[in-house]
Amino acid sequence: MSYITRRKFMQCSAALAGTALNATTSSASPEKGMRLGLMIHTGRDPEAALRKVRGLGFPTCQVGIDDYDAEMERRFQAAVEATGIEVTTLVTLGKGPMVWDFDQGPQTIGLVPIKYRRERADHLKRASDFAKKVGIPAIHTHCGFIPENPNDPVFADVVQVIREVASHAKGNGQMFLYETGQETPITLLRTIREVGLDNQGINLDTANLILYGKGNPVDALDVIGPLVRGLHAKDGLYPTDPHKLGAEVPIGQGKVDFPRLIARLRELNYRGAITIEREIEGTQQTEDVRKAKAYLEGLIA
Repeated sequence: MSYITRRKFMQCSAALAGTALNATTSSASPEKGMRLGLMIHTGRDPEAALRKVRGLGFPTCQVGIDDYDAEMERRFQAAVEATGIEVTTLVTLGKGPMVWDFDQGPQTIGLVPIKYRRERADHLKRASDFAKKVGIPAIHTHCGFIPENPNDPVFADVVQVIREVASHAKGNGQMFLYETGQETPITLLRTIREVGLDNQGINLDTANLILYGKGNPVDALDVIGPLVRGLHAKDGLYPTDPHKLGAEVPIGQGKVDFPRLIARLRELNYRGAITIEREIEGTQQTEDVRKAKAYLEGLIA
C-alpha cells in the first residue's frame, strides 16, 4: 500500500470505534498475560482516540503519534490517566514517501534507503524521547528491505544506524521493536545479533510475512519466537503478482493459522498484547475488528 494509505489507515483506526537475547525492558507485562489491543493513530486528540479504544472493549493499544511537542505530551498523559488504557508501543515510520510494493519499496521504506536514513533515524530518536516522557515502554518501526546477503555493504550500514537508534532507546529504558515484513525471519535474526543490544525485540505482524512472501508466521516462531515482544493480529494472502504485495483480508479468510499461532506463543510463554490491525476504512473496518476481537478472545481465553 502507499505511505499515504497506511497513514490514513492509522487515522481511521482511531475513528472506527465512533461508528534469543534477554531484553532489559519489555512491552509485555508478565502478570497480565496475553490480552487484546487495537492499533490507532491519536492525531491531536489522544483522549478521544483512547476513549474509542475503551469503547470497543480493548484494554491495550499501540499508538501512532506524529507530534512530539510539550502540548501533545500533556494531552497524552492526561488521556492515559483518564481512560486507563495500557499503551504498549509507540509506532512511527518517519518522514518521506514509503511505497508498499516490491518495486519502489526497497528504495523508500524504513532506514535502508540512504536518501531518508538520517532524517528517519533522528525522528525515531525524537519518538523515543517522547515515549520516555509519557511512559510508553517501546517504540517500533519498519526498518525496510534489509539485505539478505550479509556481505552486502548496505547490510553493515543499516546495522550501524539501527544500533544508533536502538542504543538511544536503551538509554531511555525502552525496547526497540522491528516490525516484520520486508525481510525473512533469519535475516531479521542476523540483524538483531549484529546490532548486539539487549533491548531489541520483534513486533510480529502475522500477515506481513505472508504479504511479502517472506515466510509463515507460525514457522517463523521457530527462528524468532523468543524475541517476539509485540504482535499484530492480521491476516493475508501470498503475493501472486511479482510487483505487488499479497492482499490483506479479514482474520479467518487468509493464510494465518491463528489457533496454531496462539498455541505456539503459549509454548514460548509470550505474555504481551495481541494488537488487531485492519488496513481498510469505514464501517467494514469496524465490523471486521469486532469479529476479530470475538474470535481472538476465544483463542486466548
